[in-house]
Amino acid sequence: MSSPSDAVPLILMTDPEHFQVSYAINPWMRPGVWAADAAGHRRAARAAFEALRDALGEAGARVETMPGSPGLPDMVFPANAAVVLGRRAVMARFRHPERQGEEAPFRAAFEGLVERGLLDEVVTLPEGCLQEGAGDCLWDAGRRLFWVGYGPRSTLAGGRAVCREFGREIVPLKLVSERFYHLDTCFCPLSGGEVLFYPPAFSEKSLWQIRQVVADEQLIAMSEEDAARFCVNAVCIGRTVVMASATPELGRLLADRGYMLRDLDLSPFILSGGGAFCMTLRLDHLG
Repeated sequence: MSSPSDAVPLILMTDPEHFQVSYAINPWMRPGVWAADAAGHRRAARAAFEALRDALGEAGARVETMPGSPGLPDMVFPANAAVVLGRRAVMARFRHPERQGEEAPFRAAFEGLVERGLLDEVVTLPEGCLQEGAGDCLWDAGRRLFWVGYGPRSTLAGGRAVCREFGREIVPLKLVSERFYHLDTCFCPLSGGEVLFYPPAFSEKSLWQIRQVVADEQLIAMSEEDAARFCVNAVCIGRTVVMASATPELGRLLADRGYMLRDLDLSPFILSGGGAFCMTLRLDHLG
């Protein structure tokens, strides 16, 4: 399965100039480790960012890079900024105060994309409506629906509010692990219809819901090791899957399914609880 938008992917990234790990709002965040070698981690983060940007370009994507803002280190994860479909962006509302400051600069950036003709409209959710962008609202182009995560960060009401803006079917999935706090950390639809997922991250009812929509032969359960490496947090462009460093077993599995794996050392960003998908936001899905 594929989307017409797969032909010319347009992906937003945020420059990592202001990235650091200075607080902890998820179990992966290790500010002490970062502080022990801040200069080294900053250099590694720059190299990892450029490697990811280059891999996306080599896979056929056009990458737009926006600046970050001082004091807002997690702006490097624009997947959480908005849900974008059909040239409309519905802006996120963050749960934690540490990230709420991102809302205004991200909105300004998206309004700039409208001015440049890359988007048509920017929509704001009502106050008190918690929803953290594409990290918890994944568009499945083949099935033409949204997979909506809720629990640690976004609320189910927030996910439903976003999807009402687009008038699309949703499949709500309850997340039950603080380690997998956004849906994109434990669930990834691929272009051929397969779905990478980490079963322990979901409630039993949500696992049942996944299996009602995705055929067993298309479900690829990930190991604890690959989930902890942030491999599920992947970007799929056509038959190329870009992710953090994978185990050899996962590489062989994807190859057997006809995918080309591009795995990268994204360890500086994993110190903050993010991987390849978190660092990107697709702007071109047509719906």
